[in-house]
Amino acid sequence: MSNKPETKKNAEGITLVLGGTGKTGRRVVQRLKSRGVPTRAASRSSIPSFDWNVPQDWDAVLDGVTSVYISYSPDLAIPGATDSIQQFVDKAVEHGVSRFVLLSGRGEEEAQACENVVQAADVEWTVIRASWFMQNFSEGEFLQLVLAGTITLPAADVPEPFIDVNDIADVAVAALTEPGHAYEIYEVTGPRLLTFTELAKEISEAAKRDVHFVQIPAEAFAQGIKDSGIPEETAWLLNYLFDTVLDGRNAYVGDGVKRALGREPADFSAFARRIADRGTWEAGDNEAAA
Repeated sequence: MSNKPETKKNAEGITLVLGGTGKTGRRVVQRLKSRGVPTRAASRSSIPSFDWNVPQDWDAVLDGVTSVYISYSPDLAIPGATDSIQQFVDKAVEHGVSRFVLLSGRGEEEAQACENVVQAADVEWTVIRASWFMQNFSEGEFLQLVLAGTITLPAADVPEPFIDVNDIADVAVAALTEPGHAYEIYEVTGPRLLTFTELAKEISEAAKRDVHFVQIPAEAFAQGIKDSGIPEETAWLLNYLFDTVLDGRNAYVGDGVKRALGREPADFSAFARRIADRGTWEAGDNEAAA
């Protein structure tokens, strides 16, 4: 934690949410707007649009902005992310941005390099280091596996403290709008560790149908995602995460949600019941905003 003084936020400025249509971004946008905070959700489809690969368009997105939630897609571990973050931070500071909230990843050296970029800027910052999202199994990459009844991944049965994305959004909004969060690193996780086998069992119990976890060779997984036609960056990321990050380095519970919000994080069982009650794991409808 830094000893830098925390300054009063400019209440008249716009809060920019990068990745405004993503899992965390859209929830952050909803919460900010419900508080009456002037908010700009930025994505490739927004007006003005935002693309990490088109820096010449960033000036329009940053016009009038004083706070930014940074969610880098697909992940800060992607090669070249650090350079992009540096370029964006420099541009944002030029435009008068005074606070950054960065969504980061646990146990990723590349992500922590991006954290260093934000922390080096002469502005207020908050870092949210998140564990694996519970919502990956309800609206993300692994929903179709759940619907098929078999979660086939190259992960060893290493425990992970899966986090509800709603908790991430709550922490982000608190950091963007309230005093007391500047220069903090919040390591946000769920309240307990779950292996993929245990996770599949909890989904089965909530959905009242059999869902199993089956570990497959890394080579088979890599070939499968290549054949699926998903973007190369996403394929690289998934291989990286299973090959590198899920090696036990993150098999512990963090206290970030408690420190930031004064409450315990949501448990996977509550998440599973909520999603099952909506029929997501039966009909295949993505979770809208839960």
